Amino acid sequence: MILIITFVVLFTMIILGVPIPTAFGAAVIVLTLFNGAFDDTMWMYPTAYGRSVTILLMTIPMFVLAGSIMNKGKLGTVLVEWLEFLFGKLRGNLIFVASFACGIFGAVSGSGTATLSCIGSIVSPRMIQAKYPLGVVGAVLCCSAPLGLLIPPSGIQILVAWSGNLSVLGCFLSTAVPGVILMILIGIVGWLMVRKSPDIPPAVKMPPKEWAPTLGKRTANAIPALLMPVIILGGIYGGFMTPTESAAVAVLYALPVAAIIYRSLTLRDFISSVHEAAVTTGVIMIMVIFVSILSRLLLMADLPGIILGILLSISDNKYVILIMINLMMIIIGMVMDDTSGTLLCVPILLPIMVELGFSPYHFAAILGVNLGMGNVTPPCAPFLYMSSRVCGANTSSMLKPVLLLLLFAYLPTLILTTYVPDVALWLPHAIMGDKLVMF
Repeated sequence: MILIITFVVLFTMIILGVPIPTAFGAAVIVLTLFNGAFDDTMWMYPTAYGRSVTILLMTIPMFVLAGSIMNKGKLGTVLVEWLEFLFGKLRGNLIFVASFACGIFGAVSGSGTATLSCIGSIVSPRMIQAKYPLGVVGAVLCCSAPLGLLIPPSGIQILVAWSGNLSVLGCFLSTAVPGVILMILIGIVGWLMVRKSPDIPPAVKMPPKEWAPTLGKRTANAIPALLMPVIILGGIYGGFMTPTESAAVAVLYALPVAAIIYRSLTLRDFISSVHEAAVTTGVIMIMVIFVSILSRLLLMADLPGIILGILLSISDNKYVILIMINLMMIIIGMVMDDTSGTLLCVPILLPIMVELGFSPYHFAAILGVNLGMGNVTPPCAPFLYMSSRVCGANTSSMLKPVLLLLLFAYLPTLILTTYVPDVALWLPHAIMGDKLVMF
């Protein structure tokens, strides 16, 4: 009964608009005070603090800072111009530009919010000027923003690795293929929606003699930005750097790229980036402590066992159970931000997945796709409303194209990731081999 009351308090406060860290704090207080064992649970508070003081979590502010520096350093503009030329021969090419730019920038920033604010503010004016349907513009950017949760390095997957005691590189690699599949499907589905629009101008054709040299120049200009994820993942995979060290190297790399190569980062921009990273980290760390306490209390109450028992009472087919777990994660993604959803889902659902015989890295990929899907699905849908503000689109005009993207891009990606384990596990196995710890 106390578990039901705890979740009622948690979700009620979230729906009422209470800040999510505060909502989790209230849930912790309710569960602590009303389970009749306050003295027995006091040890969890210093334990939660001690667990949060870990070198691995230092990667989060570093990646946030690196992404913010590259954002203010006009990296998004460079990527968009490169992709716009690359897809220039295709009518309706800006759909692919938006999708691929979000995927690439997501690999740099590791954040869906940063991706949407940066790429959306660059691409949407170009699409509006080219007379793309405003609802489709907002929908494509909205659904592309969560690519930052999937394509590595992803800040969310760092939290998955920390919460589940998993390999950071293993979690990064498990979401890479699903992220690329989703990026391509969003581009295709979005392009199919606009290809027959009479208002979109035809593709601009360039003589072959001019096309190749121009592509070379734009590619050379984009290479410094494109190298960041390669350096980060290559350093971790090669054993030269830990995830924390690679995050620090990302900052050291981003500074000269933005300030010297692209000449667009000022001292004021740098100070603003540091402030943004500090605020984001503060919110995440408060969340980490509260959710650590809550998840430990829920584990003591054997919530994973209770949920598994309920699921098995409905069906003993593990693939049917996967459908129910996916629905749970989508609902959590609909009412919570990606950080909160990750910190809540991993300690509760990961033991269930392992008990059913699935790899924890398979779970990491499924979680990433689900939370991304939940974040663009009404009623809460933070990316939907943020995209509406960035593009100036009416939310109602975005609903139909968002639904089409969910049905024909997200859902196929989720089905493939869930029921074809190699989609998530092939790359970790290929790169890490025996180093990949399978539970």
